[in-house]
Amino acid sequence: MNDAPYRPSEVEAKWQARWDSQGTFEVPGTAGDKPKYYVLEMFPYPSGNLHMGHVRNYSIGDVVARFKRARGYEVLHPMGWDAFGMPAENAAIKRGTHPAKWTKKNIAQMRDQFRLLGLSYDWAREVTTCEPDYYRWEQAIFLDLLEKGLAYKKGGLLNWCDSCLTVLANEQVEDGACWRCGSIVTQRELQQWYLRITDYAEELLESLKTLDGWPSAVRSQQETWIGKSVGASILFDIDADVDGIDGPLEVFTTRPDTLYGCTYMSLAPEHPWTRKLAAGTEQEAAVVAFADRMGTTEKADRMDEKAEKEGVFTGRFAINPVNGRRIPIYTANFVLADYGTGAVMAVPAHDQRDFEFAGKYGIEKVVVIQPEGETLDVATMEAAFTGVGAMVNSGAHDGTASTDGKAAVIGELEAAGKGSATVNYRLRDWGVSRQRYWGTPIPVVYCDACGMVPVPRDQLPVVLPLDVELTGEAGSPLAKNPAFVNTTCPTCGESAQRETDTFDTFMESSWYFLRYCSPRFEGGMVDGDAERRFMAVDQYIGGAEHAVMHLLYARFYTKALRDLGVVHVDEPFTRLLTQGMVCHETYQLDGEWVYPADVEDGVHKATGRPVDVGRVEKMAKSRNNTVDPLAMIARYGADTARLFVLFAAPPPKDVMWSTAGVDGSFRFLSRVWRLAVRRADQLATVAPYDGDGSDLSTAARDFRRSIHTTIERVTHDIDQRLQLNTAIAAVMELVNEAYKFDASADIDAGGTDAAVLSEGVEIVVRLLSPFAPHIADELWERLGREGLVEDVAWPEHDAAMLEVDTVTLAVQVKGKRRAEVTVPADADKAAIEAAARAIPNVAKFVGDAEPRRVIVVPGRLINIIPGTPLPKS
Repeated sequence: MNDAPYRPSEVEAKWQARWDSQGTFEVPGTAGDKPKYYVLEMFPYPSGNLHMGHVRNYSIGDVVARFKRARGYEVLHPMGWDAFGMPAENAAIKRGTHPAKWTKKNIAQMRDQFRLLGLSYDWAREVTTCEPDYYRWEQAIFLDLLEKGLAYKKGGLLNWCDSCLTVLANEQVEDGACWRCGSIVTQRELQQWYLRITDYAEELLESLKTLDGWPSAVRSQQETWIGKSVGASILFDIDADVDGIDGPLEVFTTRPDTLYGCTYMSLAPEHPWTRKLAAGTEQEAAVVAFADRMGTTEKADRMDEKAEKEGVFTGRFAINPVNGRRIPIYTANFVLADYGTGAVMAVPAHDQRDFEFAGKYGIEKVVVIQPEGETLDVATMEAAFTGVGAMVNSGAHDGTASTDGKAAVIGELEAAGKGSATVNYRLRDWGVSRQRYWGTPIPVVYCDACGMVPVPRDQLPVVLPLDVELTGEAGSPLAKNPAFVNTTCPTCGESAQRETDTFDTFMESSWYFLRYCSPRFEGGMVDGDAERRFMAVDQYIGGAEHAVMHLLYARFYTKALRDLGVVHVDEPFTRLLTQGMVCHETYQLDGEWVYPADVEDGVHKATGRPVDVGRVEKMAKSRNNTVDPLAMIARYGADTARLFVLFAAPPPKDVMWSTAGVDGSFRFLSRVWRLAVRRADQLATVAPYDGDGSDLSTAARDFRRSIHTTIERVTHDIDQRLQLNTAIAAVMELVNEAYKFDASADIDAGGTDAAVLSEGVEIVVRLLSPFAPHIADELWERLGREGLVEDVAWPEHDAAMLEVDTVTLAVQVKGKRRAEVTVPADADKAAIEAAARAIPNVAKFVGDAEPRRVIVVPGRLINIIPGTPLPKS
C-alpha cells in the first residue's frame, strides 16, 4: 500500500500548470457537434485582492461549468474585468498614481489569484472594459441608439453625490443615499445624457413572466421598480400667468373616480415648477427654504407613512377641470419628482396622506365616494375612506359605482380635452453620463454652428487620454485637458469641443457577456454567428444587490440591441442564481475592530486579552471580520477553500464562517486521499465492476447500491436543484461507505470485491471533481486512469441497482414507537401487519383482538390502533 501524504500546494500547482499548457478549458470559436452551455459569474471590479465572496461566487460557477462539460456540453465559461469606475479613480487620487496603472496592476494580481483557485476559465476570451478595443463598440452602439432616438440629452434636477462628485441614476440612490459611498444625495440642475429605457417598460415587465429560472424575489423587485399603474393623465390649468410656465399642470392618478373631491394640489419640492410658481409671491422664501431642506432629506424618510406630513403653500392656484374649483397648490414632502409627474391631485376624504395633510393645514375635505349602507360626514371622519362605493357630489356621475366611475370621468376629461386614460410607470429613463474621468468617453462634439454632432464611426474609438491631472476637485478632469476637449466639427470642419462626461460604468456591464462570444471580433460588438451559437447565458451567478441596476440595464440593453439587429435573443440570462454572503463574527478590543486571524479562542493573540465578540455580519473591511483567502489557500489548499464555501450552506443562503468547518473540509479531502492512495497500485490493475450484480456478495451489492444512489443524488442536486451542499454531503456518505466496505471485504484477493471497490473509489473521484478538481485529477492519475477527469463523461447511475430487496419500517402502536420490522420491499399491507404483530413487544401492546385501524406509510412506518384498551406501559 502507498502512504504518500496529501500535499495540496504541490498537487494544485501541478494540475493548474497542466490545464494551462493543454488549454483544457478553451472553447473553439466555431460551432461543434456538442450542445452549448454558457455559464457566467458577474465579472469583478479589479480591486487587487481576492475576498471570500469571490471564492464562493466563482466556485459555484465553476462547479456548474465542470459538471456541464462532463455531461457532454461545449461549455463557455469566460472571465474579464469591470475595469472603469469611480473606485479606481478615487484610489489613484489617494495613492498619487494613475487609474490605468492602478487597474492593470490589480488585474494582473487578481488573475493570478483566480488561477490559484483552479477555476475552469477560457482565459483566451478575457476582456477588460477600460481597453479601447472594448469600449469602441460601446461608443458605436451609442451612436446607433442616438440615431434611433433612444439616446438624448436634456437638463433638469438630477441626483448628485458630493462625495463621488457625479450625477447618479435613480436606481443608484438607495434610501436617499449614494449606492456606492453612502453619502446623502442632493439635487442639482445639470445637463445629462439618457437612454430611453422607458420605451421598453412594458416589455421589460411582461418578459419577467418568462424568466422562470430567476428567483421570484428578483423578479418582484424589478416589477416593483418598473411600477406599472393604470389610471388617467389629467391637465389642471394654472390660475395665473407665471414666468417660465407654459401650459397646464399634468398629474397622474389611479383614482379618476375621486376627481370631483380634489381640493388641493401637491407638488414635489424638486418639481421644476415648484420654485417658479412661488417666485414673486409672499410664499417665495418659505417655498425655497422648504425645497432646499427636502433636497437633503432622505427619500425613505419622506415616504415613510408614519412620518409627519409637511408642506408649504406656493401662493398659486390651479383649476379642477371637472368642476372649476379653484384649488391651492402646495409643495409637500411626501411627493417625489421621480414618480409619476411629480405632481399629485389631493383628495383628502379618500387618501390618508391627503387627509392628514389637509387636517394639518386646514384644507377643505369633500366626500365623493359613499360606502354601501353608510353616509360619510367629513366633520366626523377620523380617517380617509379609500374603498369602493357610490359616487356623490360628482355632477352627472352621482350614483355611479366608483369602479365604473373611473371610465366615466376619463370619458368626460377626454371630451373636454383635459385628460386621457394613461398607463404610468415608476421607471425613469436611465441617466448614463458621469462627471468623472475614468470611464468611456461619450462620442459627440459640440459645434457653435452645427450644435451637437455625433463622432463619425470611422473615427472611433474616441480614446480616453491618459495624460490628465487628477485632483479630486469637482468637475471632470477631461474638461481641463485642452488636447482632448478641442477638436474639429466632423460636419463643417470648424473648431468644436468634445463631450467631457463619461459613461456610467453600468454601460460596460450591460453587454460584456456578448463580447465573450467573440472577444477579438473586429467587425462589431459581437460576431453574429458566435452570438447565435452561445447566447443566451444559460446560468448567470451574482449578487442580489444588482436586481434593479445591472440586471435591469442588461435586460434593456439586450432588447435594444435586438431591435438594432445585433442580437437574436430577447433576454440575456435564462437562469439566475443570487448567492448568499460569506459572514463572520466581529471582534473588538478597546473599541477597535480586530481581524479573526488575530483572535484564538476569544483571546487577542498579541496581548492575551479577551476580545468583545459581536454579531455575525457579512465579511467587510470596515469591520475587519474578513478572512484572507490566500492565507487559507496557502495553509489548506484551494480545494479545501472551495469545498468549505460550497458545503457550508445552500448557494442562495449566507455562509457562516467556521474554522472548524474549514478543518472538517480538509480532513474530508485527506480521507478521500487516503482511501484512494493506499490502494492505488492495486486498484490501477483492477477494472471497475460492470456486471449485473448476480455474482456479488451481499456487502458488495449493498455498497454498489450506495454508489449508484450517490450518482443519482449528486447529479440531481447539481443539475436540477443547484444544491451543492447536499451533493457534497452525498459524496461524504459514499466515502464513509467505501471505508466500511474496504474494511469488511476481501479486497486483497482481487475478484468482484476489488472490482466493486475500484468502481466506488473511481466514482468518488469523478463526483468530487467539480468541487475539488485538483485532488480529483491527481487521484485519477494515481489510480492509473488515462487523461483528465475533466475529459471523462459524467457517470450514469444503474437504475437496477437502486431497487431495494427489503425495507425497514418503524412500528408504532397508537402513535408510539415500539419496534422496527424488516420486510420485502414489495410486501403488501397484510404482510407488513402480520410481520409487525409477530414481534413480541408489538403483540404485547396490540393484544389478540382485531385492530380498529392499521396505517402503513410506504417505506417509513406502520401504525396499529388496537381494538381493545392498551395495557399500561
